[in-house]
Amino acid sequence: MDARSPTGGKAAAAPVAAKKPRKTSVHGVKLSDDYGWLRADNWREVMRDPAKLPAEIRQYLEAENEYTAAAMAETKALRDELFNEMRGRIKEDDASVPAPDGPWAYSVRYHAGGQYPSFRRLPRGKDGPVQVLLDGDAMGAGKPYFAIAGASHSRDHRHIAYSLDEAGGEFYSLRVRETESGRDLPDRIDGTLPGAAWSADGGSLFYVRLDDHHRSRWVYRHLVGGDPADDVLVYEETDPAFFVGLGETQDRRYILIHAHEHQTSETHLIDAETPQAAPRCVMKREDGHEYRVEHHSGECYILTNREAEDFRIVAAPVSDPDPARWREVVPHVEGRIILALGMLARHLVRLERQDGLPRIVVRRLADGAEHAIAFDEEAYSLGLEVGYEFDTDTIRFTYSSMTTPARVYDYDMESRERSLRKEQEVPSGHEPRDYVTRRIQAPAPDGAEVPVTLLYRKDTPLNGTAPLYLYGHGAYGIAIPAAFSTNRLSLVDRGFVFALAHVRGGKDKGYGWYKAGRRDKKMNSFSDFIAAAEHLIAAGYTARGRIVAEGRSAGGMLVGAVANIAPELFLGIVAGVPFVDVLNTMLDESLPLTPPEWNEWGNPIADAKAFAAIRSYSPYDNVGRRAYPHILATAGLTDPRVTYWEPAKWVAKLRAMKRDERLLLLRTNMEAGHAGKSGRFEALRETAFDYAFALMIAGKL
Repeated sequence: MDARSPTGGKAAAAPVAAKKPRKTSVHGVKLSDDYGWLRADNWREVMRDPAKLPAEIRQYLEAENEYTAAAMAETKALRDELFNEMRGRIKEDDASVPAPDGPWAYSVRYHAGGQYPSFRRLPRGKDGPVQVLLDGDAMGAGKPYFAIAGASHSRDHRHIAYSLDEAGGEFYSLRVRETESGRDLPDRIDGTLPGAAWSADGGSLFYVRLDDHHRSRWVYRHLVGGDPADDVLVYEETDPAFFVGLGETQDRRYILIHAHEHQTSETHLIDAETPQAAPRCVMKREDGHEYRVEHHSGECYILTNREAEDFRIVAAPVSDPDPARWREVVPHVEGRIILALGMLARHLVRLERQDGLPRIVVRRLADGAEHAIAFDEEAYSLGLEVGYEFDTDTIRFTYSSMTTPARVYDYDMESRERSLRKEQEVPSGHEPRDYVTRRIQAPAPDGAEVPVTLLYRKDTPLNGTAPLYLYGHGAYGIAIPAAFSTNRLSLVDRGFVFALAHVRGGKDKGYGWYKAGRRDKKMNSFSDFIAAAEHLIAAGYTARGRIVAEGRSAGGMLVGAVANIAPELFLGIVAGVPFVDVLNTMLDESLPLTPPEWNEWGNPIADAKAFAAIRSYSPYDNVGRRAYPHILATAGLTDPRVTYWEPAKWVAKLRAMKRDERLLLLRTNMEAGHAGKSGRFEALRETAFDYAFALMIAGKL
């Protein structure tokens, strides 16, 4: 079937993927996958080297890219316009507020015209001289993909560890650089997670290595300047469902090894002053128990959901942190979820959310007195930074809303004075009074109230004529913040209403909100999103068939599912690296994230009920012979999180089965992974492409 543009003009014939059925039987159910051949047998090699992709698969993906380019050709001028105005809202020569640490203050800077960050430091309390530790633009020059992450300096400030990814597959190489000379040591360790943790004397470095399945599995100790072949294995995770990560307590006494999956965690401590010591487990993992650890004066301060669904804070001796020894510090309050814990010399600081809105609460350790840092806007975003130092009365936080650019404050916890350290500049101009942000509640079919955050211009008609861009995620407990975004203004200034649907599956309304949108309750995420759309229609913000829905990754599954369930509500779907082949992925335990994801979706291999539940909503498995909205799907060839063949298979099946002439486009980035193109400006081009698609189908070219 030929594709047609939204205005009726005939486009080039769409690629047709060959059907090569692969038949299996699971729990007595016969399955047939016509497009399973798009999964390269050598996918592990492809993640590291995209040139290894088999020719037949490459030919199909490139044909889809050519078709998409042709279908979007008429938006070229609009895409350039969108890119230029989005870039014009970015202060190109920009830097973070320096974070003090002993004699130095560290910051990240972008230069005018530069794509990548530079990491630098300057003497504390002085204007200079500035020392550039890592120059991202110089290091990434001429490379198709480049990402620098996890930069951390040693406690003696003599070295900086950093991680590089030059393929987009998230296999990072760990490097160590001398801060004074700028010389890289020969210590190069490939196949690691970004980031590292330093011993107290700066002589040892702890890092996490990935296995062949791209799962974080081992923690090693490396002697700075030594041969990586001599590195010592410190911890091995034997359960493929668990990820491993590193951190440190705020007082830097302990290095933390985190083992976790989506609902269970376990923490091990290594005394940073004796890095050769074996790690000690704080509490052995128990299914459903999540906890995080800080340290103060010989006690572990533990943020835990044990007997506290929305978390509480307890303390116990480091020598014996068994629950029998716990003393309660901050009790559990249902519906008030504690998100983060900061431990300083004289204060305990927590970030929490209640009724969908965040706040920071400061507790003086000496007498237990508490006060909150709160704000007046109807919806806003709040971030907490405790910095590098422990013996301080100052914390840093970032505030923004859908209309208010980000503001960075230093806050004195004793005087309660705020010092504005930085305000996000919009060089091309921004007047918050021209916009409205609102938080409304949409009734779900079962009576739940789904928060929806709105942004629109004051002069936008609210009589059902405006197109609406509806974004959602709804998985892993991720809450979508009501934060400022300069990019969204490009849609809003062209007459769109922008909306965030805070559906179940996130923790927007507490841990119970998350549990009510996962595993056998996953359908709630979809019905919440549909309820949000219907409520916005009923309230006059838009009309049926005028909504463009966007979701990325697991949010792509959300919009893929609602496209099957209620296609008539939507004008278009933008599915970014969408997790749409849920059943086949969860049946393939060789894939990087499958065992760790079973606690989120269920294990369809071992559990027939989980198999039936996933099969009932998996977007790929439920494509039908019906009319669909316009669809733009994107993929990354080296993506280890949502493999490229998921959106490719989905589009191939949709094209064979759908009964309409609306656009169906697949755009695969052949040199990048889950996050898309690297570089802050190249990423804007991808956003401009998505927005141009939405504007085109809405008749706003």
